[in-house]
Amino acid sequence: MKLPRRRFLHLAAGTAALSATSRIAWSQTYPSRPITIIAPAPAGGGTDTIARIIAEPMRVSLGRPIIIENVSGANGSIGVGRVARAAPDGHTLCLGQWGTYVANGVAYKLEYDLVKDFEPISLIANGPFLIFARKSIPANDLKGLLSWLKANPGKATAGNSGVGSLEHAGAVMFQNSTGTSLQFRGSAPALQDLVAGQIDMMIDGALVALPQVRTGAIKAFALTAKSRLAAAPDIATVDEAGLPGFYLSVWDALFAPKRTPREVIAKLNVAVSQALADPNAQRRFADLGREIFPREQQTPEALAAFQKAEIEKWWPLLKAAGVKPE
Repeated sequence: MKLPRRRFLHLAAGTAALSATSRIAWSQTYPSRPITIIAPAPAGGGTDTIARIIAEPMRVSLGRPIIIENVSGANGSIGVGRVARAAPDGHTLCLGQWGTYVANGVAYKLEYDLVKDFEPISLIANGPFLIFARKSIPANDLKGLLSWLKANPGKATAGNSGVGSLEHAGAVMFQNSTGTSLQFRGSAPALQDLVAGQIDMMIDGALVALPQVRTGAIKAFALTAKSRLAAAPDIATVDEAGLPGFYLSVWDALFAPKRTPREVIAKLNVAVSQALADPNAQRRFADLGREIFPREQQTPEALAAFQKAEIEKWWPLLKAAGVKPE
């Protein structure tokens, strides 16, 4: 039977309205069960800790338990893949960062798309890096370090935790930005090697390096951020030290599977923002050397733009540095 055009349009509009009404009604009952945040890293590490910091205040806001599940392996791509395949109902989320949502797109042959298969929820916090070196290096500030590196091209060694890591990418960017030539050494105990004087310099998370800086075991030259760190107010920023614009940080953000309803994303976004406003959470972030993103950057749109910019910045550099999919 062929329906008159007016009748057909009326039925179609009614169906669309019903669908929208059902979706809104469903989102009003969300969450209907415990929420799982996948931390794609081992328990006890930075990603796991960040997830647990936001979980409790989010639980209060959403009224449901939040379970942190650690799914490590392949630099977090196994855990992220689980979220990509999860039901898009807001009950399975992922705590992501630079490695899992930027670098893995170059370093691994992924079965999911880092952008197209996820819905951004919110940026959470970022942790700036430090440029530091062995204590016996003949330099007392960043300009002195650059002068020494340029006087010894190809001789200085820069440690990192492995090819494709943010420490490695940061050292490559440092070399490109300063016109210096470094030898890259990738190993898990790189900081211990630096303290022992077996390598010359590193660029790594401020929290990782600060204990050794405070004991005088290594020299800190600059913080890779626009403003000084509250935990180390005596360390100059790269802008102040003579390498303007050399910004580098590890960041954390929350993602959901693609096609998670907008209303659910909005509810989760509010929960994250309330969690980041919690004084206890703010104190714990500060203890970790993390800085919470400003409220205006705690939106799905800001996270989408931020991730896009990070991919455009780092993928060409990682590929030029020889990082290839495994």
